[in-house]
Amino acid sequence: MYKLRGHHLFCLLGYRGMGYSPEYVENMTKLHQTLRDQPQTRIKLVMGSDHLCEKYPNSGEYHCQNENIYKRDAEVLKKMKLEIGQILKWEDIEFRIRKHVNPFDIQDICKNCSWRSYGVCEEGIQEMLEGKGLREIK
Repeated sequence: MYKLRGHHLFCLLGYRGMGYSPEYVENMTKLHQTLRDQPQTRIKLVMGSDHLCEKYPNSGEYHCQNENIYKRDAEVLKKMKLEIGQILKWEDIEFRIRKHVNPFDIQDICKNCSWRSYGVCEEGIQEMLEGKGLREIK
């Protein structure tokens, strides 16, 4: 079982093999591919640092404890009608995304995210709505 915070549910949709450091990319890619290949993988929704934060590089401000990140986590969970402490299969999270989320939500919920300008999260949500699931990372 993996522990994930709210906004990382969206980050996984937009993930394209880029990240903050080689260690972060390796960790994110492994998780992403596990969820893609094994959608029955269980996820526990947590407040604060999670499986992905473990490999965030130790340089400057610790992004994972930023107040704006906690707000983004809460907004994502609210949008998907999820709560801290819930345990779901990834395929159930995908269902919730298809039911409750649209690509335009990124513009509002993730307005301060440095990755937003790439447009990959909107693409990831659109692909999820089309039933494609997580994109393969090569």
